[in-house]
Amino acid sequence: MQTVETTNDPALEPLAAQNEAEPEIRKENLAEAIASIATVLVVGLFVMTFIAQNFVIPSGSMEKTLLVGDHVLVDRVTFAPETRWAPFVHYRDIRRGDVIVFLKPNPETPDMVLVKRAIGIPGDHIHLQHGTVYLNGVAQDEPTAAKVRSDGDADDAYQPARDDFPANGAPAGSTEVWNEDLASHIQNGDLVVPPGKVFAMGDNRTHSLDGRFWGFVPRENILGRPLFNYWSFEANSDEMEQEAGMGTRIGSLGHTALHFFDKTRWKRTLHLIK
Repeated sequence: MQTVETTNDPALEPLAAQNEAEPEIRKENLAEAIASIATVLVVGLFVMTFIAQNFVIPSGSMEKTLLVGDHVLVDRVTFAPETRWAPFVHYRDIRRGDVIVFLKPNPETPDMVLVKRAIGIPGDHIHLQHGTVYLNGVAQDEPTAAKVRSDGDADDAYQPARDDFPANGAPAGSTEVWNEDLASHIQNGDLVVPPGKVFAMGDNRTHSLDGRFWGFVPRENILGRPLFNYWSFEANSDEMEQEAGMGTRIGSLGHTALHFFDKTRWKRTLHLIK
């Protein structure tokens, strides 16, 4: 605390009182500065690991809900196992229709993260008929789901194994594990979702390699749910999915900086994901 000598001069009394009230200000030393930075980093790492995480959408399998180049913030708390240390947090299980982010089961590459929509939960009976989902015997009205078309490209055209699933077995391109396992989950022509699993599909049904191709999502694989787009930048799947070498990254950063204003989808900023 900075101090001043007292005096009997009435004119200096306000100055003395002011100096007595002002705290001493000093610079942080190196150790204190490092500790402050470390604290911020630890808190930030905790938030980005356990509470929220950002992802970018690299493919069109969830169009029109999610577009290539959407940058989304994912809530990693709501679907997490309930803990006693945070009783104020709202936890719940997966519901039909939830958009979920998860680690792909039986992946070709480790730690592959996907985003799809939960179609069936444990105990549900599911089959597709010409691309329409029947859930527990009832045809589903899915306004977000793309339909089989005859006037689009080859992928949009009707494909029996994909669009009348699972009546014709696993579609071409399915994983070996799912090819072997699929038959054990079929009852009376329906796919039955087992305990602890979720059946997920992309909204862009004719352009989505989803549960029809690799099976159920284990509950423990689910990382969270996307909340909203914090930024959306026009891009195509080829650009997003190519190998990210140093040269590619530098080129991508330059392209983004050059076209930030004209290729940002401003209307999708803070767009809620449903």
